[in-house]
Formats: sequence, structure tokens, C-alpha cells
Amino acid sequence: MEDAGGKAAERPECATHLTWWSTVKRLRWPRRMPVDPYIVLLLATVGLAALVPARGLAADTVSGASTAAIAFLFFLYGARLSTREAMDGLRHWRLHLTVLICTFVVFPLLGLAARGLVPVLLTHSLYTGLLFLTLVPSTIQSSIAFTSMARGNVPAAICAGSFSSLVGIVVTPLLAAALLGGSGGGFSADSLIKIVLQLLVPFVAGQVLRRWIGGFVTRHKKVLGLVDRGSILLVVYTAFSEGMVRGIWHQVSPARLAGLLGVEAVLLAVMLASTWYGARALGFGREDRIAIQFAGSKKSLASGLPMASVLFGAQASLAVLPLMLFHQMQLMVCAVIAKRRARDAGAGAGADGDGDGDGDGDGDAGASGGEGAHPAGRGHDPARTG
Repeated sequence: MEDAGGKAAERPECATHLTWWSTVKRLRWPRRMPVDPYIVLLLATVGLAALVPARGLAADTVSGASTAAIAFLFFLYGARLSTREAMDGLRHWRLHLTVLICTFVVFPLLGLAARGLVPVLLTHSLYTGLLFLTLVPSTIQSSIAFTSMARGNVPAAICAGSFSSLVGIVVTPLLAAALLGGSGGGFSADSLIKIVLQLLVPFVAGQVLRRWIGGFVTRHKKVLGLVDRGSILLVVYTAFSEGMVRGIWHQVSPARLAGLLGVEAVLLAVMLASTWYGARALGFGREDRIAIQFAGSKKSLASGLPMASVLFGAQASLAVLPLMLFHQMQLMVCAVIAKRRARDAGAGAGADGDGDGDGDGDGDAGASGGEGAHPAGRGHDPARTG
């Protein structure tokens, strides 16, 4: 926001992440609309599971390895995520509360409203996956990259994403228990125990040990990032293999898949518009509105896939399909919006905070623009993040 003298209000700062922010600004942004290479790998893994599903002893071995991989993933999440960084940003509490409400209140309400689309557009299983999608936390890195590209409040995006991830470790399972428990979505007391043992306990252990292993994790982030991605691929292979063996994929027709894509497109459009115009109604300035839009409209593939595997078991293959599709859709649409925001900021440099939003025809609609000339317009590729 701006004060009476026209100066931008002080940005919330996560001091230890400012170097990260500087790095983000120096990295190149892809000129084409991103097609997430990791999504390609995920789809290839799905294809492998369809052609060569794990059976018998192999299935038991893969399932055990997947369970260990999930625990290790959340241990790494705990070791990487600085609680202090998330808490440091709380002095800008209105922005973070807005993002949390979008992520854990507005999104789930829209998911519940979509119940009326069963069985006209969605099967019950696909709807359960869609509802689960609305419960997972926001992303961190891709939100930062898009906010940087659009010349928004990057420190706020860093803090909002970190805080959302912390809250999501606890809130997402609780919401799943409340909203999926009686829906046949696979949630049970046993699932809750698995959530605690496979997700929460490793995450807390990572947080506790962070002071000793945080430096090692940071120094070897590239190698551990490959471990991250490989672990998630293993989780996906396990889930889809079990789905193939049980014949679950016969439930999905091309018409149902098209219906799911249409519903997700509407969901994303509603959230992008709600975060942008809602933030303006709450009095946030342009830079804060950009951070709110990109952090409040996203869902994390990296957090959601392991959670779904624990929650849904044999049904996980259908449960994660909506999240995988939504992840790619949000990358493509937000890349277009971020470029438009960067172009508008360049054209209207020196204008006040509200001058950018009303004349853009709402860049959320997908209007394309050139890459911003500002250094912050060159964030790292969000296709490389969950």
C-alpha cells in the first residue's frame, strides 16, 4: 500500500531469504508459456504404471519404498523450511491472513460447491480428488517466481508461501478429516494415524534437527531436489500401479476428463479474480495484490501428492489426477498473467497502486504480454517447483 506521501509502505522482510530474492531476480525466465517438464515425467510414470504395474511381491516392495520416501520427503521439508522466516513476516499479518483464508477457506468452499456437479460432469471419485485439491497448501517457489516476474512484493510472497506450508501440515489433514471422512474418500482413523507417523512426525523431526543439518541441506539442495522429485515419482508409480491392478482407471472416460478440466479452469479463474479484486477491496497496494494473487490461487503438487497417497491408498491415483492437471494449468495461466502485470507496471511506472488493476481487462483472463524489462521479471522457472 502507499502512504499519504505516495511512498510505498514498508515490505515485510524475511531477512535470511533476501539473498534468495536477489538470486531469483538474476535468473532467466523462459520466453514460452511453461510446460512443466516434471509434469511430463509424472505422465511418463503414469504411463509406465499403466503398461507395467507392480504386482505381488514387487507391489509390496514398491509400497514399502513409497512409504519410506514419503517420510523422507517431509523430513526434508521440515529441514528446509525456516519457522523463523515465516514468523518474521507476521508483522504484515493482514496479507498473510488473506492468503491463508484464500487457501484454506475460499478454496474448500468452492470445492464443496462443486458437489452439485456429481454425477453430471464428475464421478464421485474425481470429485473427491477435486475437493482434496482445494485443501492442500499453497506453493512457495513458483509463487515467488511469478510475483517477482510481475514486479510484486517478493518478500511477502516468500513469507506467505512458507507460512502456508507450515499451516498446511496440520490444517490439510484436519480439513480432510472433516470434509472427506464421510464421503467415501478413504479418510479414516487409520489414515489420521498414518498422517501423523508418515508426515507430521518426520516434518517435526526435520524442524528440530534443522539447526544442525540445515547447512548441509542448503549446500546439497540440487542433489536433494533430485531425491525429492524421484521420491514423488515413486509415490505416483505406486498409486497408479495399485489403481491399474484394481481396475480403477476404467472409471474415467474422455468425457469425464474433459469435464474435470473445465471445472478446474473455472475454479482457477474464480480464485485469480477473487484474490486480485478482493485484495483491492481490502485496500492492498499493487505489489501486495500481486503477491496475494499468486500465493492465494496456487496449490502445491509437492505437498499434495504424498498426502494423497497416505489418505487415499488404492484410490490415490484418481485422487491426485485433479491436482496434477491443476498444477500444470496454474503454471500456464499464471505465466501469462505475470507477463501482463510486468508489462502494465512498465507502461504505468510512477502511477499509483490502483492504476494498474482496473485497466488491464483483468490479466487473469489470459491476455498475453511481453516479458517485463525489470530485473524482477526474470524469476526462475516455476515449472521446476511444486
